[in-house]
Amino acid sequence: MSDKGILSRAIRGMVLTAFLCIGMGGHMISASEGIENQDISSLEWKKLSAMKIYFGHQSVGYNILSGVNDFMRESSIGVVNIKETKDPVDFDQPIFAHSPVGKNSSPVSKIDDFKAIIENGIGEKINVAFFKFCYVDIKSATDIDDIFRHYAQTMTDLQTKYPSVKFAHCTVPLQVSSPGVKSMIKRALGRPLTGEEDNIKRNRFNQLLVQEYGKSGLLFDLAGYESTKADGGRVYFKDGGNDVFYLNPDYTDDGGHLNAKGSRMISRQLIVFLQLLSGGE
Repeated sequence: MSDKGILSRAIRGMVLTAFLCIGMGGHMISASEGIENQDISSLEWKKLSAMKIYFGHQSVGYNILSGVNDFMRESSIGVVNIKETKDPVDFDQPIFAHSPVGKNSSPVSKIDDFKAIIENGIGEKINVAFFKFCYVDIKSATDIDDIFRHYAQTMTDLQTKYPSVKFAHCTVPLQVSSPGVKSMIKRALGRPLTGEEDNIKRNRFNQLLVQEYGKSGLLFDLAGYESTKADGGRVYFKDGGNDVFYLNPDYTDDGGHLNAKGSRMISRQLIVFLQLLSGGE
């Protein structure tokens, strides 16, 4: 692929991310049709393979990394050192490291565990670090303002302590919405549906993330990609006058975790996002 072609694709990736952030309050974003089938360029693999990355996650994170591995297996040039580890010794060379953080349904434990991992010797070695919450971490009863304050303060503290590290951020993944006529009737009557109140709260938390980090270039809008259709439209339901985005059913088989198609699409976007943080030409 020519340098012009690579640059064009990188620009499309940045524009898509920008539209996703704007799209938190709208219906359409830049089309993502076929993104899961786009090859990874040699330059993108080169940038990614030279980085030292740490990614904290739980189950959906494994879904995403499965997609990255699929792309790498299909490529004759993609060689990225992907390893489940948080041992500082492993960060003496380029690596895409990952490990579980905290406990599901306990977002504070994930924030605190991520901080502890960074401060346990890898903060001095890495280029990029981030973690993602799981959809079970943010539910209808979650105090999102309190969680967000703790998250933002922790990330600020880490950035101050490790100024050379790019601490990235990730919106909270979503679940599918309840389909069918009964659900439509309940919505019309203003009655909450099972799981939809959880997605409402996740959308509100994600709006806090977008407001704080959306213009930084450090926000990976996982929820935005999850709720996007092939034609660029968003899947959503109405909560009063607000649009509430949910997981595109095409990307899941169980309503929450990513299936092969979803994993491939999200992982493609993550590769674009991370290689743009490499700082290289």
